[in-house]
Amino acid sequence: MSRIRSVATATVRDRRAFLAATGAVSLSAGIGLALRPGTGEAAAHTASTQGQPLAVSRPAPAAPLAPYTRGTTLSTVAVPRGGSGYRRLGDGPAWSRVVRGDLAAPKAGRGERRTALAAFVQFTDLHLVDVQHPLRYEYLRSQTASAWRPQEALSVPGAVSLVERVNALRGAPVTGSPLHFVMTTGDNTDNNAKTELDWFLKVMSGGRITPNSGDPNRYEGVQNSDLKLYWQPDAALRDADKQLGFPRIDGFLAAAIRELRSPGLNLPWYSTVGNHDSLPGGCYAPGDSFFADFAVGGKKLMTLDESEGVAIWNNVRKGGDPKGAAFKAMLKSQARKMRSVTPDEGRAPFTPAEYLQAHLDPAHTGAGPVGHGYSQANLAAKTQYYTFRIADGLIGVSLDTTDPGGHYEGSLGTAQLRWLERTLKAAEKNKEHVIVFSHHTSKSMRNLNKDPAHPGERRHGGDEVLALLGKYRPVLAWVNGHSHKNKITPHSAPDGRSFWEVSTASHIDFPQLARVIEIVDNHDGTVSLFTTLIESGAPHGTDFADLTQTGLAALYRELSFNAPGARTDLSGEAGDRNTELVLRKG
Repeated sequence: MSRIRSVATATVRDRRAFLAATGAVSLSAGIGLALRPGTGEAAAHTASTQGQPLAVSRPAPAAPLAPYTRGTTLSTVAVPRGGSGYRRLGDGPAWSRVVRGDLAAPKAGRGERRTALAAFVQFTDLHLVDVQHPLRYEYLRSQTASAWRPQEALSVPGAVSLVERVNALRGAPVTGSPLHFVMTTGDNTDNNAKTELDWFLKVMSGGRITPNSGDPNRYEGVQNSDLKLYWQPDAALRDADKQLGFPRIDGFLAAAIRELRSPGLNLPWYSTVGNHDSLPGGCYAPGDSFFADFAVGGKKLMTLDESEGVAIWNNVRKGGDPKGAAFKAMLKSQARKMRSVTPDEGRAPFTPAEYLQAHLDPAHTGAGPVGHGYSQANLAAKTQYYTFRIADGLIGVSLDTTDPGGHYEGSLGTAQLRWLERTLKAAEKNKEHVIVFSHHTSKSMRNLNKDPAHPGERRHGGDEVLALLGKYRPVLAWVNGHSHKNKITPHSAPDGRSFWEVSTASHIDFPQLARVIEIVDNHDGTVSLFTTLIESGAPHGTDFADLTQTGLAALYRELSFNAPGARTDLSGEAGDRNTELVLRKG
């Protein structure tokens, strides 16, 4: 493996490298093209946003131009100690960097020639969870481990700790250049609930958060239900998880709903929408009055007979009930088994317009930009896709791959696909590079349910998107999430056009990772993308008596490792983690 070298002494050779150190600029709202200020497309965009100036993000704090490993998985990674049962975590050996030449041969001496073009951080699948929400289907835990996780009550302190980690980074790990922004690639919330959206925006932009709903003074959910199906942390009950070694932690639930504070990112951040942000349960078509009323109501189902659970889960998994008819019928049939909880209007589902409005709220601007990629033009056009400038010669494209017709897998409508093609054509004409962001991966875009608002519009799956991206040389990478697993896939065409698909693990399932991505010009006809995984800032070790904000974030990680039924392959292979991805420059 070739040694990664910095460009601390390299001369900044062109304006592109200079602007890469000045932050990102918001460009377009998903209704047209805006690739170069001063062009006709940019002028059209200015008109569409009613004269609003382009939002220029603040650059990250100055960082030394030197590589480093501290605070990344190049230094240490959380690993289990001990042999069986509930296992405590501690510091483990680092993950090394792997050079991948699948798309282009890495050339000797590139470390000395290299200049940085841009660097950013990807968050994905934060799944900030209102764990007391009536529409949650924890009772399906026996069918799928993702229905309920022992760590979920701590998703907010876990996400805040991830923000703290990013704020502490000294620039980009390989080149030392400033980090320009954070992009979160969807499933920022879990239940499409207004409570969760408020928590997410405050985590990212800063503020005080009380991760509680319903009764303001106490927790009302499955973890104090005295049901053995769920870990009862404060109780002596020997539930199913305690039988596996999970601890009793007095005061856990009171700590989990206690107010905490996020400093907010010290970087500009951008937002991409995921299916859990758009659809009730992450899979049912939105706008159903029954689901909306149930979400804010005073009844919650906590148990379900095994046979009914299997039937409901099979329906969800196969996408056979996108409008939730069977799910609604089941809830109605279980009315007598439901438990009373405190109603809360804050749990109402948010609409796409409300999602945009919340991002545009000045209270959530934080380090910027205003709207975090979205604009008033998105509101007017009813779109959730846009472009933004990362650096001179490099633009970002954020897609909306959720399907309003329902189902947890994704697709694009024809209008968005055509917009994407126009964007790529303009980038090719202007000799710009492109990074594409979405929630769904290419393999999880197989859902072609019709959009109820556009019943005559075709939906297009991952294969069509791959074919489109492969037609245009500007595309360097497609960065996404959804799968909860680290996976890096090369995509190439016979004529030499190529790009990397970079899929990153979730921050709710172990190993709870985010990813730093650096783009460099090797000045030898190739470009390298460096990917470096980071954990949250919480220590690997835990103390069950430490219920501070930091202690809860550490416990969040350890509980996720021990969650019964959790997959053990989500960190991916070595070539999916810390890498140098080489490809030919278009």
